[in-house]
Amino acid sequence: MAIFKSLFIFILAGLLEIGGGYLVWLWLKEDKSWWMGLAGGFILALYGVVATWQTAGFGRVYATYGGIFIVLALIWAWKVDGFKPDRWDIIGAAIALIGACMIIYMPRAR
Repeated sequence: MAIFKSLFIFILAGLLEIGGGYLVWLWLKEDKSWWMGLAGGFILALYGVVATWQTAGFGRVYATYGGIFIVLALIWAWKVDGFKPDRWDIIGAAIALIGACMIIYMPRAR
């Protein structure tokens, strides 16, 4: 159950970071309303809080988050931007995800 909770926190943090960043991107790069930038900044701040809900140490959490972020960013690009991941995107994301899960979830000697 702890792994599912941890994965949920990683996914929630990723969606907040990508969603917040996307709103800031729209504001600055695509001339959308300033309120999108403000909302994006607020959502990015929430991401920073949610990431602290993990129980492992900072370095290990952020190293793991990087791999999970890669997968979420490709899914976001595919579903929101119409970007079509190719096999190399998928293979690279799978390698990153496997590595990320090894970093955080493999048992260690105490």
